[in-house]
Amino acid sequence: MTDHVARIIQVTKVYQKDKAAPPVHALRGVDLDIPRGQYLSIMGPSGSGKSTLMNIVGALDRPTDGQYILDGDDVAKMDDENLSKVRGKRLGFVFQAFNLIPQLTVLDNVVVPLFYQGVDASERRDRAEAVLTKVELGDRLTHRPSQLSGGQMQRVAIARALVNEPSILLADEPTGNLDTKTGDAILALFDELHAAGLTIVMVTHDPGMEARCERIVRLLDGLINEDVAGGKAAAV
Repeated sequence: MTDHVARIIQVTKVYQKDKAAPPVHALRGVDLDIPRGQYLSIMGPSGSGKSTLMNIVGALDRPTDGQYILDGDDVAKMDDENLSKVRGKRLGFVFQAFNLIPQLTVLDNVVVPLFYQGVDASERRDRAEAVLTKVELGDRLTHRPSQLSGGQMQRVAIARALVNEPSILLADEPTGNLDTKTGDAILALFDELHAAGLTIVMVTHDPGMEARCERIVRLLDGLINEDVAGGKAAAV
């Protein structure tokens, strides 16, 4: 039996800005099982529902209806406090815009998620140093984001996402602000993380991801239009 880290079951998401406006059906009954350790890319045109689906998988939003089971727990039914705990302890996020705190050093940026979890100060530092070394930034601990290249800033963001040892690493267009060479280096890092057993869900427009990931899910008009194996799955 396949070990699923996450299951999306008949999830719908309807946005209603105001009573006068018609409702927007962003997701229309999506079913998606994510096996533990899989490298999955979510693709689709603007307005297809991929960002909404990513927000639900990332516990940034709740479905209007349906279930979201993460590590056996129904996230869709959690209150705000427990939902926040899930985000902090089980999910890691990497964004196109990096979202680093400019006033903090590289080390302190990575420490932030552990601070909010109440992890002891010495353990916070040890864990942050370990993940920064993993992303080849062990010699940049005292630098600030303004002293780093775009690729280095994204590596800091990846380290911050990894420091809580998440069940799923979620990446939203992580190479969108990078040149091709730097973007390829970041994607190579994702390849290494996946090879080490990490579950990765990536929203991307990059057709090159079809060769790098194990599975491609394409959305159209709030529904899964295609669910196929990626190049990495074919190569195994």
